[in-house]
Amino acid sequence: MAMAPPANSASDLTRLIFVIGPAGAGRSTAINALEDIGFEVIHSLPMGLLDRLLAGPALDHPLAVGLDVRNRDFGIDTLVQTIDRLSQDDRIAMQLLFLDCSDDELVRRFSETRRRHPLAQQEGPVLGIEREKALLVPLRARADFLIDTTGLTPHQLRRELETIFAPDEGRILSVTVQSFSFKRGLPRGADFVFDCRSLRNPHWEPALRARDGTDPRVAEYVNADPLTERFFSSIRDLALLILPASKAEGKSHLSIALGCTGGQHRSVALAERLANALAAEGWQVSKRHRELERRAELAGGIQERDA
Repeated sequence: MAMAPPANSASDLTRLIFVIGPAGAGRSTAINALEDIGFEVIHSLPMGLLDRLLAGPALDHPLAVGLDVRNRDFGIDTLVQTIDRLSQDDRIAMQLLFLDCSDDELVRRFSETRRRHPLAQQEGPVLGIEREKALLVPLRARADFLIDTTGLTPHQLRRELETIFAPDEGRILSVTVQSFSFKRGLPRGADFVFDCRSLRNPHWEPALRARDGTDPRVAEYVNADPLTERFFSSIRDLALLILPASKAEGKSHLSIALGCTGGQHRSVALAERLANALAAEGWQVSKRHRELERRAELAGGIQERDA
């Protein structure tokens, strides 16, 4: 009776990360961060050289390859076929990292750097951004990791990538718990989104309005709502149910987002509480408060202009 060949061990696999996203979304920053983590990186590889690069025995180090629509032989259909083919190759552990960003933020970045968009050299960045995002839709849909860099500093993006990709023996699934404002839209890349707007709002308490959910007085006010305990317990229990299954599935990162009207009080308080609860259960947790970070950046910009 014939025996099936043994499955490839981790040492037999070449780990490959493709990095792509619209121009200005932080691809170069991501590639540099992965290099610092320990990846061998290629900033922009012509697709015609990919098979030659991967031929031969498994590499003894992970590889990160930047993909750019400006490449001479770039073709979306060919790239999609290549990604689908490599995902079935038992010699390669391939993942796709997609960096996204809001149109307004991309326009602002191009304006600040005075760069021309590669897909609209003579027409202005808005049209180029629209063209490129439409072109990248099939790749965004195949992303294993989706990071929205809107509002992220290069340092914050590096920290996100270190959380996901940094080597660590016995590392457990990493979890990001973030708060946000529904007024500014859902955070892209979130695996689970919870709506805190049904809870009592500290905004209507004059003594609490200027504070945020990291303040114990605001957290106490939110937790005093009779609905809060059942709401929080449901989210925590669901997370503790899903996290082991996600780890068993092979995921290395899970994002949980909690939103409220302004992203300052209820969502922040519950995100803090959830992050602490998951960390107490042994999970590797990082926190992000999108609106508080944005407010701090705006305040810093005002101070710099006034200096």
